[in-house]
Amino acid sequence: MARILVVEDDPIIRQTVTYALKRAGFETLASADGIEGLDLATAERPDLIVLDLMLPGIDGYRFAEEVRRTNGEVAIIMVTALDGERDTVRGLDAGADDYLTKPFSMEELLARVRANLRRVRERSVLEADEIIEVGDLAIEPAQLRVSVAGSPAKVRLKEFQLLIALARNSGTLMSRQRLAREVWGYEFLPSSRTIDVHIRRLRQAVEEPSAYRYIHTVHGVGYRFDPQPREGVAST
Repeated sequence: MARILVVEDDPIIRQTVTYALKRAGFETLASADGIEGLDLATAERPDLIVLDLMLPGIDGYRFAEEVRRTNGEVAIIMVTALDGERDTVRGLDAGADDYLTKPFSMEELLARVRANLRRVRERSVLEADEIIEVGDLAIEPAQLRVSVAGSPAKVRLKEFQLLIALARNSGTLMSRQRLAREVWGYEFLPSSRTIDVHIRRLRQAVEEPSAYRYIHTVHGVGYRFDPQPREGVAST
C-alpha cells in the first residue's frame, strides 16, 4: 500500500483529500504546517507528497527543495491556487514532479496520484542492462546514472525518465502527449509547461557541459533526440 503525505493548511481541503485517498486504498499522513510536514517527510519516507504551496512555517517551494536534498525518488504533486507560468516553473524547479491548480476534482487528483506512483514504481524502464552511449553522453538505466564527457550529471528521476524515453527513440519526433504517457503515465496531456520545464532542466544538465546538442524542439508538437555537434549546428 502506497503511503501519501498531504501537506495542506486549509482544514477542509486537507480532510477532503485525505478522505478521498483513504477511500482509494492509500495510507495517509497529514500536516497543516510546512516544518512539521517536512519532519514527517524525512521520518516516514512517503511514496508521494501532495503539497500545498502556501504554508505556515515554510512554503511549498522551500519544502520541495529540502525534500529533494535527501530524497530524489518521492513523487511530489504541488497544489496551489496560483496558476501563473512563473509560479508553475518555480514549483517544478524546486523539485515538484507535477502541478495541480485549485480548484480541482478528486477524480483528477487521484488520476495524477496513481500516474505518478506508477511511474515511480515502474522500474522495468530503468532496470534494463543496456548502457546508452551517444556523442559524449552515457546513460546507465540500471544505475540511475548519467555522465557527460566522463563527468557525472545531476539529473532528477523525472528528467532521467524523460532522457531515457527520448534517447531510446533517437531520431523520432516525440509528441508531448506521448511523453506524458510514457513518463507520467497519463493518457491525457498535463500542462505543457510541466513537460517543458523538465526538458529545460534536462538540457541544463546534459547539454550545457557537452559538446553536443541532444534535444531539439519541434515547435507546437514536441521534441526529438538527435545528437549534433555544437560547432556549426544551426539552432532548432
